[in-house]
Amino acid sequence: MSASSEHPEHGSDHGFAHPQSISSLLTVFSALVILTIITVLIANFKLGNAEIWISLFIASIKASLVMYFFMHLGHDKPFNALIFLSSAFFLALFMGLTMMDRNAYRSSLEPIIDAPYVNEALEEIEEVVPALEDPAVADDTGAIEGPSVVDPPEAQ
Repeated sequence: MSASSEHPEHGSDHGFAHPQSISSLLTVFSALVILTIITVLIANFKLGNAEIWISLFIASIKASLVMYFFMHLGHDKPFNALIFLSSAFFLALFMGLTMMDRNAYRSSLEPIIDAPYVNEALEEIEEVVPALEDPAVADDTGAIEGPSVVDPPEAQ
């Protein structure tokens, strides 16, 4: 009864993690820190549409490093790598289609954002907000004094 019954389809690892050297872990950690610094530095530059693509590319590299080394995808069965790669492909496909759709409508939204009446409305809001924050205007309950929108018009 105490005899070992190992089968060819059953490995002897029993789900334990594969040991990795400290130097490989420190190398991966250094790469992740460097890629994070690059991402932060890129955010300071105005690269236009390329900024989001570069940031997504760097994030994909970082995620791949984490999955390969820390989630032990490199030591796992090839089927798991196939699942990961197909998931990454479909994620890239859907993100690419979303970005193309976003860029298709961008030119139709820019005239609305830069329209003069939008700037005038923003200036009016900037004039009203300090008045709303003035404690002399609000009573002790925090409600704003003045005519209400729901007040009925005066009878003539």
